[in-house]
Amino acid sequence: MAVGTRRDELTEAATDYALEHGLIGLSLRPLARALGTSDRMLLYHFEDKDDLVATILRSTVARSAQSLRELPVPRDLRSAVLELWRAVTTGPQERCQRLYVEAAALGLFGREPYATTVRETNAEWGAAVAAHFERAGLGRAAARQATVLVDATFMGLQLDEPLDSEPQLRRTVKDLADAVVARWGSGA
Repeated sequence: MAVGTRRDELTEAATDYALEHGLIGLSLRPLARALGTSDRMLLYHFEDKDDLVATILRSTVARSAQSLRELPVPRDLRSAVLELWRAVTTGPQERCQRLYVEAAALGLFGREPYATTVRETNAEWGAAVAAHFERAGLGRAAARQATVLVDATFMGLQLDEPLDSEPQLRRTVKDLADAVVARWGSGA
């Protein structure tokens, strides 16, 4: 089996593991055991633990961006914001978002590889969100501006989510959707 192919397989399996268990406290031996390999073999395929973590983060963001590209075309800008929130807070996408929030929080403290990798992957995520807004009828420049506002708000809401009530979160997301429409129009 080629090294690249095995690395890809390990990346997907390690990503699944991290989505289930998180990144904080990730240890190579339990991860390797869960993947049916050894920590030495992980280090054969990945430069070090930081390379493995960065690869997991890139894989997670790639999965998230792909799921956004697969969303149906929104009927208008307001529904685009609401559908995006629903997508990032349910199902497999929710776990991807939680892992990203965890990595971003660690990156805020300058911890590597989190800080660098989060910065790198933000472009891919932002492009997927902007494309979602473009499908709702926004022009490219407006879609990028809306992406910055919505993404920052969603990040804050996801950090507060365990502390806020579900009705409060829903109300806040609806207010955000209304604000986006008020600023950029209804879209399509």
